[in-house]
Amino acid sequence: MPKNSLNRRRETETMTIKYQNALWNNKKVIIGEPDNAEPLNLLIGFHGAESTAENMLVQSNRLKLDNTILIFPEGPVDAKEGRWSWWKDGPGQPKSVEEFLDFTNQLIQATQDHFKSLSLNRISLWGFSQGGAASLVYALLGSLNIYKVASVCGFLPELPPADSKGVSTTKILGIFGSNDEVVPSFLAEYALEEMKKKGHLIESKETSQTHELNADNLNDVCIFFNS
Repeated sequence: MPKNSLNRRRETETMTIKYQNALWNNKKVIIGEPDNAEPLNLLIGFHGAESTAENMLVQSNRLKLDNTILIFPEGPVDAKEGRWSWWKDGPGQPKSVEEFLDFTNQLIQATQDHFKSLSLNRISLWGFSQGGAASLVYALLGSLNIYKVASVCGFLPELPPADSKGVSTTKILGIFGSNDEVVPSFLAEYALEEMKKKGHLIESKETSQTHELNADNLNDVCIFFNS
């Protein structure tokens, strides 16, 4: 799997992270690997619709997480002009969401193969907007159990028919804004309620924010994943 160093390091209070680019299954991935002892947790960050992995990296660069490998994948749906999404809108959305689930299975497998010499402990997901939705969708329908999910301004798309996943209790932090003009608060609340009905453990936080990922959100996300 070819990879190129970004020649970039970030020091936090708890660890130093080295970033590099990789190409997994013909898609770009940015990897943030800490210089510390294992066992390590895995956190995948999903960018918003019509966005990039680099945008998610910029936001996550402000997180201070313990013993965590950071993965920032590029969405599989070409939104043109170098931007990407996780699924298509419109009548074909359920099928596109199904393809997203397959894509994420392959992504997690590629991550485990890449770090096969290390002891990966727990898998968690987080994201903003459609990326938050992606995190919720995989926790709901994905084939692997997810430890924690943080969704900022997330929602649920039109889902494909699916058999019951069985017992899986993911801890979920859902942050949404009463002034969000893109994902209205009732859509975010509905998504979290649906997750709760499936047995997941929900921590819900409504703020006065618009459709954004701000410093207070990142602080809440950091506390959630470090707890």
